[in-house]
Amino acid sequence: MRILITGAAGFLGSHLSDRLLADGHEVVGMDNFITGNPGNIAHLMGNEKFSFYKHDVSNYIFIPGKVDAVMHFASPASPNPQSPSGYFNLPIQTMKVGALGTHNCLGVAKANKARFLLASTSEIYGDPLVHPQTEDYTGNVDPAGPRAVYDEAKRFAESITMAYHRYHGVDTRIVRIFNTYGPRMDLEDGRALPNLLKQALLDQPLTVYGEGKQTRSFCYVDDLVDGIVRLLYSDEHLPVNIGNQHEISLLEFAEAINKITGNKAGITYVKDARSVRDPQQRRPDITRARTILQWEPKVSLEEGIAKTIPYFKAKLGL
Repeated sequence: MRILITGAAGFLGSHLSDRLLADGHEVVGMDNFITGNPGNIAHLMGNEKFSFYKHDVSNYIFIPGKVDAVMHFASPASPNPQSPSGYFNLPIQTMKVGALGTHNCLGVAKANKARFLLASTSEIYGDPLVHPQTEDYTGNVDPAGPRAVYDEAKRFAESITMAYHRYHGVDTRIVRIFNTYGPRMDLEDGRALPNLLKQALLDQPLTVYGEGKQTRSFCYVDDLVDGIVRLLYSDEHLPVNIGNQHEISLLEFAEAINKITGNKAGITYVKDARSVRDPQQRRPDITRARTILQWEPKVSLEEGIAKTIPYFKAKLGL
């Protein structure tokens, strides 16, 4: 297939490009570098099956030639209020790429009679009242809250994707992505893993908010990409959770990182003001992925962190 990937220079988009090229497809990458990193795709620039367009998908998209699939991964995703590339500091762009960008990408898919895959997120569940989260849970989201620019952009993106499927017959897929980590992720991402791993490698005490009872489940990027590709190849149109079902408290996670890295600086507890309404529990129910895609994660947390450390060390100059 000839596959358009928006957000191709991002953490997930670049790994997805690698995988699809390895599978023998042709990849057309698109990114405006507002949050994407050109270094993530530098190694692909000499590949004859990879082409690239610098473009903002919130504007009209034109791709010469036939496209067989469109995978929409363009969006700010960092929840770090201090990061200039986080969605708190790019609120309008985040809403536009979720709404106008998704609309434009669906238009490309419709015009080419191509299959379409939307990168959605576990954030559409908000701070969940149901645990673990199944795909039929409709969520607990505040549309006027500080995280709404990302949460509601993705919820709208899912809605318009299903509208194009039901009204125009576009061959659509929706993946709800849970916490993912690995090489090429932004060290200033604001999520738990880059924050804690960076501190550990710098021999600093790890910052744990509150009592560290908040839970997450971490999926290594290769596992996630495999699930996404299986969904692309499938005939499933309804949303599918892709993530790791192993749930761990942030305190346990910090202790594990200190053990893996040999960091002796310990842990610092900081009062949890919850100023950005950080979800307290997050774990996917992956029954649908297991049943429909015959997929489940294989890489353990210890193995995944070991694979990630060299990238972090290189970025930190260690």
